[in-house]
Amino acid sequence: MLPNQERKLRVLVVDDSSFMRMVIRSVLEKDPAIEVIGVAMDGVEGVEKALALRPDLITMDIEMPRLDGISALKEIMAKAPTRVLMVSTLTCEGAKATFDALDAGAIDYIPKNVTDSIDAQKAFKEELLRKVKGSGISILGRSTASPFPRIVVPPRPIAVPRPAGQRYQYVGIGASTGGPVAVQEVLGRIPGNFPHGIVVAIHMPKAFTGPYAERLNTKCSLQVKEAKAGDIVQPGVVLVTPGGMHTALVRQGSTVAIRTIATAECPQYIYVPSVDHMLTTFADACNGSLLGVILTGMGADGFKGMKHLKTKGGGTIVQDEATSTIYGMPRACIEGGVADTVLPLTQIGTEITKIAG
Repeated sequence: MLPNQERKLRVLVVDDSSFMRMVIRSVLEKDPAIEVIGVAMDGVEGVEKALALRPDLITMDIEMPRLDGISALKEIMAKAPTRVLMVSTLTCEGAKATFDALDAGAIDYIPKNVTDSIDAQKAFKEELLRKVKGSGISILGRSTASPFPRIVVPPRPIAVPRPAGQRYQYVGIGASTGGPVAVQEVLGRIPGNFPHGIVVAIHMPKAFTGPYAERLNTKCSLQVKEAKAGDIVQPGVVLVTPGGMHTALVRQGSTVAIRTIATAECPQYIYVPSVDHMLTTFADACNGSLLGVILTGMGADGFKGMKHLKTKGGGTIVQDEATSTIYGMPRACIEGGVADTVLPLTQIGTEITKIAG
């Protein structure tokens, strides 16, 4: 047991690669808050062990013999719902399969990027541990497992009052863990004739944001596309910030445009793309005429951006705890006093339309 007598996070590892099982197990077992209670070599064995061992969390490979990861996930969700992290290849096909898994009930994914590169191996191990421990916070309801520093909340900033009846001209949305499904839910409730531009920043690798934008475009009335440098934020169009880099919004004459920035230029931001950077620059570019929205996600990315937005006179909406997959990002905004409105996920799209429509 841990010194504070709290039980460990019990994890089942499902992967057909003996190397990946070894890597995942060795990374997790080095942490005193985690216990790997079993491993499985394919989806069939994964379902059997999930039902027998009842783990708190499962890491699930997607491509496996006998029964693939998505089929195994669906069986587990039908028989013994469990939090599942998919282990996904960094390819277009891997991205599409990952989004299918998220739709089927997985809470998040871990990009499989274990190559001969020492940097890639280190990044994979860090991401694995961060997401497993971040999920453990919500599963076990404890703060001791958190890999994040405690957020010191400053006094609530004083917002610059906007003229009565004035509506916001732009919408900025940020999310992380649980975000792909949450963003789809929100955008799906906004009509295609929405008169303002929307920018979405969600923590994703470079290979995933393009397929994700294409997926959203088929499921929403709005036009959705992956943002590119120089794109203008236009009414009724959703721009998804590209993975692997940061996105800033800049004033360009009477319009607001996309500017992409290499991560090396902004080393202060841990998460990529940074929600803080997107919202902060967006608020400046449109002089505060922005409705900021923070959805489910671990950590506190978005809090500083929402705080800055409030000082510029912008409005904010935050997802509530009950409907958040991970309450970290919404919680930071709520406890930091920068949430004007707190709503369940299914009401946020309608509220955006009402406030900014």
